[in-house]
Amino acid sequence: MEKTLTLTLMRLFLALCLGLPEVCGRREDLHAEVNAKKRPPHASETKSGRCSYTFIVPQQKLKGALCVSTAPADAAAAANRSEVASLRAELGRQQEQLEKLRAQLEREGSLATEVRALRKESNSMNTRITQLYAQLLHEVIHKKDQALEQRRVENLLLNATTQTLQVSSNFRELEKKYGALTSTMTSQNKLIASLEKQCQCRNATSASPVTPEPARTQTQAQSNYSSVAGEMTNDVQRDQSAPPSQKDQPTGRATVPAATTASAPTDHPFISFPITKTPGPWRDCQHALESGETTSGIYLLRPQSANRLLQAWCDQASAQGGWTVIQRRQDGSVNFFRTWEQYKQGFGNLDGEYWLGLEHLYWLTKQTHYKLRLALEDWQGRQVFAEYDSFYVEPESDWYRLRLGEYQGTAGDSLSWHNNKAFTTLDRDKDGYTGNCAHYQKGGWWYHMCAHSNLNGVWYRGGHYRSRYQDGVYWAEFHGGSYSLKRVSMMIKPA
Repeated sequence: MEKTLTLTLMRLFLALCLGLPEVCGRREDLHAEVNAKKRPPHASETKSGRCSYTFIVPQQKLKGALCVSTAPADAAAAANRSEVASLRAELGRQQEQLEKLRAQLEREGSLATEVRALRKESNSMNTRITQLYAQLLHEVIHKKDQALEQRRVENLLLNATTQTLQVSSNFRELEKKYGALTSTMTSQNKLIASLEKQCQCRNATSASPVTPEPARTQTQAQSNYSSVAGEMTNDVQRDQSAPPSQKDQPTGRATVPAATTASAPTDHPFISFPITKTPGPWRDCQHALESGETTSGIYLLRPQSANRLLQAWCDQASAQGGWTVIQRRQDGSVNFFRTWEQYKQGFGNLDGEYWLGLEHLYWLTKQTHYKLRLALEDWQGRQVFAEYDSFYVEPESDWYRLRLGEYQGTAGDSLSWHNNKAFTTLDRDKDGYTGNCAHYQKGGWWYHMCAHSNLNGVWYRGGHYRSRYQDGVYWAEFHGGSYSLKRVSMMIKPA
């Protein structure tokens, strides 16, 4: 900056010297004046208040007028001052421009620093985006593989369901054949009984009358029916860890015809012999108890306002008696993975595992105000119970919807969650879940989404079980959903 200023001043000085020759002449006159001072002073030069100039010129002949510059010195000084002022103004402007350039350079330097930082950040962002894209691509491929696996599993499940329905259809056909054979046997028994009566009339003088064979035959046939009904189980609800019982042995099954391996889906629970003193029928087991029947067993019932007879097991010993048993699980001998029609009419063995039937339950609870008691037992022998002070079901038009009252007991409340829910089976999905809870729980129940209790599930031996779904006979508040209880019974009596 200083070098530039020096060069500028030198250039201006040279320009002044070239443009103002009188200034240079003034310097020559000064030299001449110095030389003149060396001479002796002249008398005429002693006058005060005047400036005199002495010019030394070479001798020459004067041929014309002599011109002398009489311009005052103040004019030259003023010209110099104006030039200097202009130079200073120019210098000030240049300094201002220099300051502006310096400030602009600083701003551009900061911008350049920011640009470099942004470029580094952009590079890091590009690297991160590349990583995220690779991760997203990996996840998309993984989810695609999962979707393919899910489709494969769904196809397998659909095939298994189709096979189950086919087996169920075959089972119903066998039940129909069994019903036809039973009817034929009954008619034959009647014919044999009439023939025996005729024979007894002819042999009235005989000392030892022959015992009627039809009664034995009928009893034997009904006993066979009861034993075969105990074998009603398939691969869905069979306890695989349970040892085979005597009735599962080949020798025991050889006496049962092939067409009688299942019971009719609409048959109510059946037993081959009455065990009560009087034939009845009674309104319910409480009515039988009040009539003097204090022995637990099978009773013939006829609900009021219902033109139907049914058999049920009456528990006259538990909690002051009078309990009508509507469901019982104890050994896994009966398959509870049934259709809607079977749960409607009932199935199983009254002296073992059975389900009374939703239609019978509706007519029973319609008579008066009933309460419900559930008796539960685990595999260590611990027994608990749960009671609800109100219990009834709606008619089939409302899918036998459950209505419960207040809970009390020692088992914990695992049924109130199902209150006001419709009954669901494999072929009638009335639960609130997107799928069919009966398919996952392997039974029929008042499912919600899906269950806190599943007393009609698969009976597993030993308590804790391993399954893809919680499909055992469980009560969530008593050992949780992965523990299958040993014994369960559901009973009702007037409140």
